[in-house]
Amino acid sequence: MNNRPLRAFSFIVCSLLLAPALFAQSFDMPRTEYGMPDFQGTYTYRTLTPLNRPVELADKATLTEAEAVEWQKFENRRQNRDLIIDSVGGANYPPGVISYNEFWYERGIETIADRRTSLIYDPIDGRMPAVNVVGTQRRGAVAEARRLSIGPEGRTLADRCLMSGGAGPPLVPGAYNNNIQIVQTKDHIMILSEMIHRARIIRLDNNHNTQQLKWDGDSIAHFEGDILVINTQHFYYDQNGRGTSASMKLEERISRIDENTLDYDFTIEDPLSWDVSWSARFPMRRIDDPIYEYACHEGNHGLAGILAGWRRYESMGMNGDGTPKQ
Repeated sequence: MNNRPLRAFSFIVCSLLLAPALFAQSFDMPRTEYGMPDFQGTYTYRTLTPLNRPVELADKATLTEAEAVEWQKFENRRQNRDLIIDSVGGANYPPGVISYNEFWYERGIETIADRRTSLIYDPIDGRMPAVNVVGTQRRGAVAEARRLSIGPEGRTLADRCLMSGGAGPPLVPGAYNNNIQIVQTKDHIMILSEMIHRARIIRLDNNHNTQQLKWDGDSIAHFEGDILVINTQHFYYDQNGRGTSASMKLEERISRIDENTLDYDFTIEDPLSWDVSWSARFPMRRIDDPIYEYACHEGNHGLAGILAGWRRYESMGMNGDGTPKQ
């Protein structure tokens, strides 16, 4: 089942709500030497607004200004790694790297400007749809392979320094490194992600290329007026970000809000994970800082250490995670 009509309606409503602000900030669209809208520059997409609407805000699509200030104060304190006791909260409260203190985090300290309670706007409950039966079975098999850590293929692509769920595709704000650089030529658009330091080379083309499958799929793009539309499919790996399969189809739409802000809107369709599509959107703000090297590569020592630790436990008659065998 496809819910694109509902997504289109939601997008129109959001556009109407934002229209006064957009017209108040009228500007001349910058263009490249080839006449296309010029999105080049370095941007950050960090924000405190979560991808999924918190369950306690199930019936609240937006916050008032006062509620947003109160929630930001609460959430910034809750997520502060310097205030979390590892033995109580661990790495999963809130999500993050357990050995990093607050200095290393760059998650954003404010909600997005329209104070939505989630980046997801379709479905209307602001949350990813329930995973279907096929997706549940695939994720279970992947989780078991990861639990056993039988080899590199049993670990995540992030462990192998190949891909990150936050760097996309699609882009999704995370704990740190929420920065990209966009470069345009006559025939290509390049999006360099600071997270794992990957460059997506996107062709301005109408036809997909399947001769060589890539980790982040085959991306082609075109302009609909002044909106850049990127379509990505034919992924190499069957367990991409957000648990999607290799059959995922992704549409990203990038447009300019003002001189220093881009609007990023994406829709995911993956019948092997969900019975309906889902969409999210958020702003990307221009920054003067450069993109720094992530210095993560598949040949580093982390993965060897992970696998060696599991094999050591197994040689001692324990499960690979150190728990006693039953």
